[in-house]
Amino acid sequence: MKTTSALSVLFAGTVSAQGAAYAQCGGTGWTGSTSCVSGYTCTFSNSYYSQCLPGTGSGGSSATTLATSTIKVVSSTSSGVASPTSSSSGKVQFAGVNIAGFDFGCGTDGTCVITGTNGPYPAIGGSYPDGPGQMSHFVKDDNLNLFRLPVGWQFLVNGVLGGTLNPANLAQYNTLVQACLSTGAYCIIDIHNYARWDGGIIGQGGPTNDQFANLWSQLATYYASESKILFGVMNEPHDLTITTWATSVQAAVTAIRQAGATSQMILLPGTQYTSAGAFINDGSAAALVGVTNPDGSTTNLIFDVHKYLDSDNSGSGADCVTNNIADAFQPLADWLNSVGRQALLSETGGPNTSNCATYLCQEIAFLNANSNVYLGYVGWAAGSFSATTYALTETPTESNGVWTDQSLVKACIAR
Repeated sequence: MKTTSALSVLFAGTVSAQGAAYAQCGGTGWTGSTSCVSGYTCTFSNSYYSQCLPGTGSGGSSATTLATSTIKVVSSTSSGVASPTSSSSGKVQFAGVNIAGFDFGCGTDGTCVITGTNGPYPAIGGSYPDGPGQMSHFVKDDNLNLFRLPVGWQFLVNGVLGGTLNPANLAQYNTLVQACLSTGAYCIIDIHNYARWDGGIIGQGGPTNDQFANLWSQLATYYASESKILFGVMNEPHDLTITTWATSVQAAVTAIRQAGATSQMILLPGTQYTSAGAFINDGSAAALVGVTNPDGSTTNLIFDVHKYLDSDNSGSGADCVTNNIADAFQPLADWLNSVGRQALLSETGGPNTSNCATYLCQEIAFLNANSNVYLGYVGWAAGSFSATTYALTETPTESNGVWTDQSLVKACIAR
């Protein structure tokens, strides 16, 4: 895929209808009900979002502050039945930015150019684009703690399907990974191939599940000792048979665990570009909920979702038109609660406009208010993207050691 001051909460006047359970009840620009049905209280998350959450009394509009507690990754029993989730802490565990560059040259058909000016543009080297410097700034100045590091499959194996990791290419990519780890942040290894290799779908006429699993076995072996690595199985699968794709995901999970990476999180992506809004209706939820660790548990198996804020969820629109809550994140939260599982929003964002700031801040506020099921968010994107010409840029600028964030990062993503 591809105004920064805090605003005060605006409450509407008296309204006849009360908000339903878990409905929005306040926030910047909110014009609906500010009171809730019996048993629920309008609970303040931040200036962009308040929600009807379980509480005492006959309904109300007081903006009580959410209790804070340590966020835990949902674990499961050996039988694969998830344990109950905890209540929201009011703040997601992870917040971060994609550091793009190693994925440049990869198209949605899974074709990745690996040499030349149209191929990867690594965000390493100590000068612009300075990926390590960007990550250090994001951690120190913005309190971010998660970076997603996209890379093409072809680059890692130097164009040989089923081949071993190319030492020279892996060394380049690992430079970025180690720079990420050195900040103390968590780092997502993201294979950015859309469930394909040169047009062929993994496990569906293209690369075999064994070839896909072999890639992940090698990567997991290499990073098995790194507790802050997350394994992003695949970026944005699309136009495939979801039940068959779940078998491919299972092959990758099994390979990662059997390679010795037994405790790290693994991100499980669905189809339709792993859209949060389509995750339930397109069958991704039903298919992927059956993916397990080799022992039958689902510990640290996290659903991977994306959602942009333009009219068609492509990220290519000129402006943002939705906060995605009613049609995407609330239904998904309900389902996640029902099965005792969690999701991570590993791509979201928009142009640096005032509308996008409003909607993205509302979206993130909802995730914070439902942090028992949402682990966090990762903006798209910084790294090698131009700080001035790319519409969705989150690339900060630097002058004499002083970093300046893009307006959308400053308004919503930093914390």
